[in-house]
Amino acid sequence: MPTTNRIEKVNSLLSQEIGKIILRDFDFSDCLVTLTHADTTPNLIDTRIYISVMPENKIENIVKILNNNVRDIQHKINRKLNMRPIPKIIFVKDDNVRGAARIEAILNQLKN
Repeated sequence: MPTTNRIEKVNSLLSQEIGKIILRDFDFSDCLVTLTHADTTPNLIDTRIYISVMPENKIENIVKILNNNVRDIQHKINRKLNMRPIPKIIFVKDDNVRGAARIEAILNQLKN
C-alpha cells in the first residue's frame, strides 16, 4: 500500500507545480486552461497530465503547445522538486469533462 500513497503524493505535487508553471509561463488569455489531474505510472517513469480547455475547440492547439514546450516544463520541474526519478511529462486532453458537461446538459433537458 505505501506505493499507492507515494503515487498519490507524486500526482498531487506534480499537479500543483505544473499548474503554477502553466499559469506563470503561458499566456492562454483567450481560453480557460485547467489541469484536471495527473496520472503517474507506479514505476515513476512517466506521468500523464490531463488538460481541460474552455472553449473546447481550442483543446488540440493547447495540448500541442504544451507538448511542444514539455522540455522547458520538465527542466523547471527537475530544478524545483527534490525527487528522483522525476517522471517524464505527457500532456493529454481530458475527455471526462466533456462527458460530464454532456450529462449535465441532458439532465437539464430532462428537468425542463
